[in-house]
Amino acid sequence: MSEAIWAVTGAVLLVVTGLISFSEGFNGISKGTDVYLFLTGMMLLAETAREEKLFDWLAAHATKLAKGSASRLFLLIYLVGVVVTTFLSNDATAVVLTPAVAAAVKAAKVNKPLPYLLICAFIANAASFVLPISNPANLVIYDTHMPSLFHWLQLYLLPSVFAILITYLALRFTQRNDLKENIESDIPIPTLSHGGKTAIFGIITTAVILLACSALNIPLGLPTAVTGVITSAFVIISAKKNPWTIIKGISWSVLPLVAGLFVMVEAINKTGLIEGLTNLLHQQASNSINSTAWSSGFIIAFASNLVNNLPVGLIAGNVIQGGHVPEAVKSAVLIGVDLGPNLSITGSLATILWLVALRREGQTVSAWNFLKLGSLIMTAALLFAIGSLWL
Repeated sequence: MSEAIWAVTGAVLLVVTGLISFSEGFNGISKGTDVYLFLTGMMLLAETAREEKLFDWLAAHATKLAKGSASRLFLLIYLVGVVVTTFLSNDATAVVLTPAVAAAVKAAKVNKPLPYLLICAFIANAASFVLPISNPANLVIYDTHMPSLFHWLQLYLLPSVFAILITYLALRFTQRNDLKENIESDIPIPTLSHGGKTAIFGIITTAVILLACSALNIPLGLPTAVTGVITSAFVIISAKKNPWTIIKGISWSVLPLVAGLFVMVEAINKTGLIEGLTNLLHQQASNSINSTAWSSGFIIAFASNLVNNLPVGLIAGNVIQGGHVPEAVKSAVLIGVDLGPNLSITGSLATILWLVALRREGQTVSAWNFLKLGSLIMTAALLFAIGSLWL
């Protein structure tokens, strides 16, 4: 069942029972406008690229470059995952790259495909704070106080490098026994269609526009939506496709899911919990910024696996926007929200979407097995990422 059912049901019950008014519920929904636009644009770009086999083309090239080495293929797929997450968001990595990787390892006649598929889940969260556009949770946490692109890179580039590198090393170490086989090296490269080339141009254009918007401190939602719509329209017209082909492939339930979560956070605002957490955070930070940053990052990271990182990010965003919070604490909170979900299969929307895509490919990962992997991979990466804030 779609996760949106529970978020929307909870939001409706809050209004119907009178716990919040209709206007308060609508106010909560309206606060997510920038996130809805951002997600819509990204999902359009990702689905257009998927429909034109762009990611299959990239995966085939990566498989060809592996030259029969499983370890090299593992690294190449990981690097593709870093690029896709950085410039298209972590949800795109989970939804689009997973089936492309499945196709690539099938073409390479890999006996044990799971290690390569695990990359899509772990890198989706590990690389999700390289740029503001890499994760919708980043927009939620900072809201209208988003740092400029240059300031963002000053804050998060080094932690991102550590998160990506440590995640790779830990994942590579845990999967080392399955990466000793020889794989097929003679891989046919599919022809990239005109629509695929248009999709590449659209993705690059979107990345450039979003980087410029970040540098100028302009909200990212509308530019993402506009470029997504224009790119999809060009591909549909040039390839003479039915628009419904792309529209039906998008996970539209993500939007009501996010809207429902915004309504619930609006209700939480009325309870005084956020005000209490804000005061507590200020009190702790006044005593010791370092210990507050460490404790906040780890508490947020583990809390994200209990109730998903999107509502945790919404609450954390309200708390850190409630007043002056030291930069190190803000950064630790964002890293915890973005990287923490690598602990469990329910930690983020991206991981849940990856699990659904994985099952379509006939693969399964139990919650317990993922937790065993995540407890090592996420904890090590989180330690290094937060620790790098003081370098």
